[in-house]
Amino acid sequence: MTAPVTTERVDFRAGANTLVGNLHRPVDAPAGPAVVVTGSWTTVKEQMADRYARLLATQGFAALAFDFTGFGESAGEPRDIESPALKARDIGHAVTFLTEHPAVDPARIGALAICASAGYTTLNAVDDDRVRCLALIAPWLHDAALVREMYGGANGVAERVQAGKAARSRYEQTGIVDYVPAQSATDPAAAMPMAIDFYENPDRGAVPEWANLFAVMAWPEWLNFDAVSLAPRVRVPTLIVHSEDAAIPDGARRFHADLTADNEIAWTSGTQFDFYDQPATVSDAVDRARAHLGRYL
Repeated sequence: MTAPVTTERVDFRAGANTLVGNLHRPVDAPAGPAVVVTGSWTTVKEQMADRYARLLATQGFAALAFDFTGFGESAGEPRDIESPALKARDIGHAVTFLTEHPAVDPARIGALAICASAGYTTLNAVDDDRVRCLALIAPWLHDAALVREMYGGANGVAERVQAGKAARSRYEQTGIVDYVPAQSATDPAAAMPMAIDFYENPDRGAVPEWANLFAVMAWPEWLNFDAVSLAPRVRVPTLIVHSEDAAIPDGARRFHADLTADNEIAWTSGTQFDFYDQPATVSDAVDRARAHLGRYL
């Protein structure tokens, strides 16, 4: 049974900036459980976070999807900086917003993260005891070894780090931000240099709100962010939903092996991008997340 849903456009402070989001929640429900929902790197709320949040709202949760600092409708300069640390702080500010909303029981807040934001959500959760449980969907969780494997070995990593440092220096000296496409089938400098229908198809993820930009200065922080190493610090029940055909399943395995709190890993089917918008794959992931969130919130 699903509940009718209302969507409230919201904004909240994140340091000096105002972030914009959509709060999806059951109509006329008393204050209840809530979930911060976040999507893949470089993305905006309209691409996958809103989809998951709406579905969770039909299952009785208030679910917040929002644009990170410098992305989409949210304020912040420079734009489109993929900073795990900044995004983790934004998630903490989103939790604060939920604790103060009348539709939310502040003692019943969890987080659902898709792809790269699984690492950012975990980074926030290890120090934020307001987050009571985690659901990580097709999580991109890397460590140094997986970074080398995914980015052309030590030389490929070093080249990106050097390019990022040069771009940072140029920005500090001139205020100019060097960008490459976030995804491109033709530009080898793109952050995702491959054909990906989700990001190229206007009926899927090529939405007008998405800039398709990656700030080159972000490479060093992104490549040195070790999400796998956070697992032993996770103190809340954690669900992982992944597939052998999705992105870096070895990262999910390594992360799961080091969890010490209550945890479950569910191996399903589908490519990484199926988890973003394909109805059967998304519905299955949401059903599993709903059961997990409902158990602990």
